Order: sequence, then structure tokens, then C-alpha cells
Amino acid sequence: MALEITELLGDGIGPELEVAVEAVADVLPLEIRFRKVDWSLETRERLEMKAIEAAQQALEQTRIALKYPTVTGTVSPNALLRRRMRFSVIYRPAISIPGVSSNFKAEVNLHIVRVATGGTYEDPGQLVGDHAAVSLRLVEREPCEHAAHFAFELARRNGWTLTSSSKHTIQRVTDGLFESVVDQVHDRFPFVQHRRVLFDALLAEIILNPQDYQVILVLNEYGDFLSDMASGLVGSIGTGASGNYAFNPDHSVRLAMFDPAGGTAPDIAGQNICNPSAILLAFGMLLDHIGRYDLGHALRISILEALENGRSTVDLGGDLNTQEFVQEVIMRLPEHLPRKGATA
Repeated sequence: MALEITELLGDGIGPELEVAVEAVADVLPLEIRFRKVDWSLETRERLEMKAIEAAQQALEQTRIALKYPTVTGTVSPNALLRRRMRFSVIYRPAISIPGVSSNFKAEVNLHIVRVATGGTYEDPGQLVGDHAAVSLRLVEREPCEHAAHFAFELARRNGWTLTSSSKHTIQRVTDGLFESVVDQVHDRFPFVQHRRVLFDALLAEIILNPQDYQVILVLNEYGDFLSDMASGLVGSIGTGASGNYAFNPDHSVRLAMFDPAGGTAPDIAGQNICNPSAILLAFGMLLDHIGRYDLGHALRISILEALENGRSTVDLGGDLNTQEFVQEVIMRLPEHLPRKGATA
């Protein structure tokens, strides 16, 4: 049967990234059908809730999606999706890539698992009189449980250590709840090495000793800050991909959506010079998720080989345009794809 993937079409460089993904999909030994949902700003603001409902219906049916960068108008489309689809976990790898220049010379292999709901991000806050403002910080048990299960399973599967990080000594109730949930879930994964590090100390420790950290489990705001810092360490947000997950009550993944970490880049949109590495890496994560690690791995190796050999777009110091880089990846794919008749 063909694999059906929801595509949430976006703004800015989104159409160019869409072309890149579909060019790669065409050469994979897998029949893929894309179910396109127009999620451009113009369509979202014209159709309002009907646009949200179209995305929700498509995701519920395909269970997997690729999302291209979108402009935030009156409402954040990412926040809307998280609430409607109950995405409670974001997973973002940040890994040093040979050929990508960075001011940070140590090797980085971080796998950041972020509780995607709660914190102060759920509450816009309000003014108190003329000289103060307040917002409510919310930490819920269920999303923390989903994130902890996801992180411990990721660490177990790969033989990695897991670090949970918060400010539980100061935020004793909210962060304390998070850390208590982590301890409870750890009991089900006794062979995974777990330690707890205060978040401010963690930032310093990653800079000093990045090799000591692999899977890092954090609450919403902390994960937002840490993910961007990690992108800076490895040299570019243009190679950052992430997965967004919603779960069944037994912590199995119900829905998964994959996207690039970067934005719409309106200043270069339509010029065929944007870097498609992140969306292609996100596509690789999607292939892993559906059990086709063989294809996801082949795509990653082809991307990394191109970058290591200096065959990259201008933002990474190369001289290729978007389509030329995609063709460079496609040219390398056959060498790494499974042989005919091989199983995943």
C-alpha cells in the first residue's frame, strides 16, 4: 500500500522546500502520496477555523505529516496545532555535522525531548494595575509522563544516558512535579542511566563537556531555549529538524508531525537559494517513525556526505542553489538505498 503523508503547506520558502521533499520522495523505493493542506497565512486568515479543521482531519486520517514553515498572523499556527492535535512532546536532535562550520569545536550529540505544552506559554498573562504583570505557569502530569516515556525509550533503544533538567529547587511545585514524574517513569527503565541537573548548570555543562550529554528531558520553556542554543553549537539552525508527537493513553505514538526548525525566511523566498537540509532531515525522521529506518538512514547519509564534501548551499559556505543541492543528495542516494529484495 502507498504511504500517505499530510503536507501542511506554508509561507516564504515553504513551496521550495515542498518541491525538494517531493523530488527526493520520487526516487525512494516506496510509493508515497502527499495529501496537501494549504496552510499559508492568507488561507488560514481567510478560512479561520475551517483551515484548522482541514489540517486536523487530514492528520487524523494519515497519522503522519510534514509541516513547512508558516508565518504567525493573529494566532500562532504551531500553538493551534499543538492544542487541537494534542501534540505534547517535541523531539529535536542537535548533532555536529562534518562540513558545517561552527565556532564550537567540540562534538555535539544532543537529543532534546521537550514537553510541548504548559509552562507560561499557555497563558498570555495580564496587567495588574499600571506597574506589574502576571502570568500563570502550568505543568501537567500527563504530558510529562508522555515525554518521560518517549525520552527513556529513546535512550534505552540507543544505549544513551538521560538527563532531566529543571529548576526544581526554586520552582518546587511545578518543576518538582515534573521531576517526580521522571523518577516514576525511570522505575520502568532501570537500565537507563539517569541524572538530574539544574537547568542553569546544564547550560554551562553542555558548553564545557558536551560529550557527557545525550538525551535531555526538559519542560516547555527550557526546551525552547536549549534547542536554539544547541542549534548554535552545531553551526546552523538550517540543519535542525524536529518531530512533534501525540500519544495514546499507553504512551504509544498516535500522531507524528515533522518539520524544520527554521522559519519562513521571506528575504530569500522564491530565489532558489534556501537550504533544504532541515526539511530533508525531517523527512528522514518521518521514515524512521514508520519503520523504514533503512530509507531514513540512506537519506541522512546522502545529506551528510554532500555537506561533508562541501556540496552545500550558500548559507553553509557552499555555492549550490536549492535545486542543485537536492540533486546532489539524489545522486548519492542509490549507493545507500537497500538492495532490491532487502527488508527494512
